[in-house]
Amino acid sequence: MTPAVEWFPAPGKLNLLLHVLGRRNDGMHELQTVFRLIDRQDRVRIRLRADGEIRRDRPLPGIAPEDDLCIRAARLLKTETGTPQGTDLCVEKDLPLGGGLGGGSSDAATVLLVLNRLWNTGLSRAALMRLGLQLGADVPLFVFGRNALGEGLGEQLTALPLPSAWYLVLVPPVNVATASIFSDNTLTRNTKALRIPPFFRGLGNNDLEAVAVRRHPEIGTHLDWLRRRRSDARMTGSGACVFAEFESSEEARALLAELPGGMQGFVARGLEHHPLHDWAN
Repeated sequence: MTPAVEWFPAPGKLNLLLHVLGRRNDGMHELQTVFRLIDRQDRVRIRLRADGEIRRDRPLPGIAPEDDLCIRAARLLKTETGTPQGTDLCVEKDLPLGGGLGGGSSDAATVLLVLNRLWNTGLSRAALMRLGLQLGADVPLFVFGRNALGEGLGEQLTALPLPSAWYLVLVPPVNVATASIFSDNTLTRNTKALRIPPFFRGLGNNDLEAVAVRRHPEIGTHLDWLRRRRSDARMTGSGACVFAEFESSEEARALLAELPGGMQGFVARGLEHHPLHDWAN
């Protein structure tokens, strides 16, 4: 019998604020951020294999198998649990690479959540989050599956209820390497942590923004255009995407329709939780 194949969602995220509080002795950074899940998503196709092999059905351009977070997630779960099972994986991208929307991390989290159930490996949500941190600082968020205040590296998560909202997200034509932003000598690393909750729109800022704009002027062009219309617009993550928040889809889509030629963007709805939130306990 041919194993069932199903596509599973891997939603994106926005950083509604992102503060760099300091640099740790290991070179990593202490952060304070507010994560918002959005309905713009990648999709991951997962097919079980009885022979124990873990393979990609379709390569991602420019990403070697050993760097593919989905492959790494499946291998990590297999090693951790000792399961003899395998899987074929395929990712359909709708979140831009290097956009600060967490696409690769979300893809990996979806693999962990789905294979943990399909392989019957039985790890708890907390255990899956610990595995996810080995893959990247944003992976635990998507396993956590809720809008959250992120502290530490961003992996210390506290659920944070957020009001319903819509977002216009602009996608500058650049792929930002997160490590290059955090290692930049001009990055400010002394922001004071805010007391959250409460959280409200426009609170704080993104400390990575100035560095990203200097290194990638296209981000600044998109951000300037958006800020002339929504003064509290900001960048998400380490870039390149920038966004503004709206109370209704109509408002967001009306501004999307005004985008000049050469600029691309999309409208996304803020989620209350990950579509696969109930796949882990």
